[in-house]
Amino acid sequence: MYSMKKGLSLLAILLALTVTVSGCSREQQAAAEKPKAVNVTYVKAPLNIPSIVEKQTGAFDKEFGKDGITVSYPEITAGPKQTEAMAAGSVDFAHCLGGTAAILAAANGVDLKITGIYSRAPKAFELLAKDQGIQSVKDLKGKKVAGPKGTVLHQLLLTALDKNGMKADDVEFITMDIPGAVAALMNGSVDAALAAGPDALKAEMAGARVITNGEGLVEATIVTAVRGEFYRKYPDLVQRFMKTHYATLDYIKNNQEEALKMTAAETGLTIDMVKRMAPLYDFDARIKPSDIEELKATQEFLLKNGMLTKQIDIEQLIVK
Repeated sequence: MYSMKKGLSLLAILLALTVTVSGCSREQQAAAEKPKAVNVTYVKAPLNIPSIVEKQTGAFDKEFGKDGITVSYPEITAGPKQTEAMAAGSVDFAHCLGGTAAILAAANGVDLKITGIYSRAPKAFELLAKDQGIQSVKDLKGKKVAGPKGTVLHQLLLTALDKNGMKADDVEFITMDIPGAVAALMNGSVDAALAAGPDALKAEMAGARVITNGEGLVEATIVTAVRGEFYRKYPDLVQRFMKTHYATLDYIKNNQEEALKMTAAETGLTIDMVKRMAPLYDFDARIKPSDIEELKATQEFLLKNGMLTKQIDIEQLIVK
């Protein structure tokens, strides 16, 4: 009887040790599987208040720091450059990526997933001119227009031309980034420029006029995307990333004055300029049915204008 009890006790101890060791090994394995660093693109312009607040408050650093994961913020602003970096594995989250750039990249084989909407701001994207002889889109025929190719702004131009019965080759399009396009407009090198955010506002203050903006033409849908391999390997980290982003949006709502001051300090704008532009942006990160339809319409636009030859399933890009 004694030996049986002793045997059972030893068995219980062995089982407990097995469970403990097994539990420890699972925890060690989970810790070992986490990345040492997470790379999140940092895009301040046009007026990306959430990104600025997240960096200033260290929101992602605090969240991922719990697991000893460091966060880096490469400042890659151009959409195609962001998706190239994702394809190379040097960027995990493209946190502020034009819907146009996301679709083009995915259609060309870049493995990415859309985790949320970063912003919608049709009124913030503008077509500007300085010459008094240009009062409408129709006046741009034969003129030089500068702006970033394959972006929401480029889509704005082509959609505006189409709406006015014009074609892409009715204007001479010159590829430039936003600051370059605005500078070219102000020094007379081009007749019109595509701009957004602070650059557009500064151009207006210096004498440029808005010929049209995105309202009624493009929804200017900007997304947050994650590298596909990262999503499949670390779905929990992707969930925590978005949870942190949502928490930041709540913080901005509850601390508006502080968030705007952070934005002004980081961008070099006056607080009045920030307050003037902020209402143009909808930062609700939820992916609505209307957002999916807008992304589908963007794909149709790209196909129609020969910028895309392969159609993809937009809904397959979205993390449910």
